[in-house]
Amino acid sequence: MSDFLIVGGGVIGMLTARELAQSGASVTLVERGTCARESTWAGGGIVSPLYPWRYQEPVTQLATWSQGSYVHLAQDLLDETGIDPELRQQGMFMVAVDDEAEALAWAQRYQRPMQQVDADFLYRKEPRLQPGHERALWMPEVASIRNPRLGKALRRSLELNPRITLVEQAGSTRLLLESERVCGLATELGDYRAGQTVLAAGAWTATVLQQLGIELPVEPVKGQMMLFKAPAGLVNRVVLQGGRYLIPRNDGRILVGSTLERVGFDKQTTDVARDSLYRSALEIVPALADYPVEHHWAGLRPGSPEGIPYIGEVPGVRGLHVNAGQYRNGLVLAPASTRLMADLLLKRRPIIDPAPYRLSAQHPGSGVDR
Repeated sequence: MSDFLIVGGGVIGMLTARELAQSGASVTLVERGTCARESTWAGGGIVSPLYPWRYQEPVTQLATWSQGSYVHLAQDLLDETGIDPELRQQGMFMVAVDDEAEALAWAQRYQRPMQQVDADFLYRKEPRLQPGHERALWMPEVASIRNPRLGKALRRSLELNPRITLVEQAGSTRLLLESERVCGLATELGDYRAGQTVLAAGAWTATVLQQLGIELPVEPVKGQMMLFKAPAGLVNRVVLQGGRYLIPRNDGRILVGSTLERVGFDKQTTDVARDSLYRSALEIVPALADYPVEHHWAGLRPGSPEGIPYIGEVPGVRGLHVNAGQYRNGLVLAPASTRLMADLLLKRRPIIDPAPYRLSAQHPGSGVDR
């Protein structure tokens, strides 16, 4: 029996397992399929909330802590595993922003690097952008990470850690409940028991909790994305416009995303979304019309009210905890979310006030688009 059982092998689950194991605990991580193949793989990898000033304080607190930790995390994973997560620290432009005054006030309040720049600055940095912009908001410290490679590196890190037992392809699961205490998980591969169980199953977390008659407002929100096969240097920085974004990779490929669709657990791509994403990409960088679309896919985010995740114990059920509901910011908030979860489990002083993330006895309504 392990000290801790983690249910879910996305970035939240894997980082939680890694954090606990590094403290000396024994950990079993159970994934119903393959680690890092759901929203961890499907997302874009911007290490910042989109339009960060539009989020509430609890999201800002997690994001600020996490953004400062990614440089060390990426280097540690490269050293441990030989897999480079490809952290790019090139900054982010936001063009055609209506509420610039609010953005700049937020940046000053939280001491976040952000400035309004003119057209000369913008086009000197990104000459392929659509002509005609007079100014933009510039956040020079925003990074992006190649999330599929981050997932591979984290999975390999778990494999190499003798304190971690990694279980994949577990199939359907059921919480094991004894005397109002969760003591583990029943799976198609057998039962796994632990002193404490953490649900980090992303969009599926609420489904697992329903086994206990508990309703948690975490719901799947589909996001579709596309990938252009472009040459290196066409775009060098994250560019955000009209709620859509371009993310360049080291090899020149450029992601465009993403849609927001509440259609349950449907992960099918659609022609409507493909056309919309393609138009958005060309509106930002017209030269992308000269390059092929290499891939179009969909993933399911764990939507939650205001994008504020649930992190903490489940009221009325001993031995059960939740770390889920990061919504569009799973990668952004992952380091802080998992460190906070570990602090609570290990009875350490928490990095930030855990109160805003606690599960209450009465849960409010479902998530809000951002």
